[in-house]
Amino acid sequence: MNTGVVSARYAKALLLLTEESGRGEQVFDQARALLRNPDVAPSPLEEDLAKLVKLLQRNNRGSYLKLILNDFVRMYCVENRLRVAHLTTAVEAPGLDERLAKLISSKTGFRIIVETEVNPSILGGFVLDIDDYMLDASVARQIESIKNQFIEKNNRIV
Repeated sequence: MNTGVVSARYAKALLLLTEESGRGEQVFDQARALLRNPDVAPSPLEEDLAKLVKLLQRNNRGSYLKLILNDFVRMYCVENRLRVAHLTTAVEAPGLDERLAKLISSKTGFRIIVETEVNPSILGGFVLDIDDYMLDASVARQIESIKNQFIEKNNRIV
C-alpha cells in the first residue's frame, strides 16, 4: 500500500478523534513538538496521540509516525484556518513574533503561529517563511545580490 495513503488515513482518523474529544490544540502542539525533536517525547503524551501510537504499534506501522504527524499538522491547519510562519533573525528579537503574527493575521484572516529561530549568519534583517512564500530581507542576501551585480557588470565590461 502507498505510504502517502496510509499516513493520510491515520492522520484523518486522528483529526476526527481530536475533533470529537476537543483536544485538537493540545495534540497539534505535541505533534509539532515531536516533529521538531523526535528524541524527546512530551510527557505525558496527550490521550488521543497515545491511542494513535498504540494503534500503530499494534498494526506494525510505527515507522509511519512522522509521516502521519506531518499530515495531521497540515490537515489541522487547513481545518482551523491556521498558518505556521518561520521567522529567522540574526539576533534575539523579543516580542517580534507576536507583533508579526498580529500583522499577518489582520491582512490574511488566518490565525498565525510564529516559530522563531536565531541565525547570526544572516547578519541582520530577517527571513520569513509561510507555506510556499518566503520573504528574505536579510543583510546577507542583500550583500550577495550586490556581489552578483558587480560580477555581472564586470563580465560585460571585459
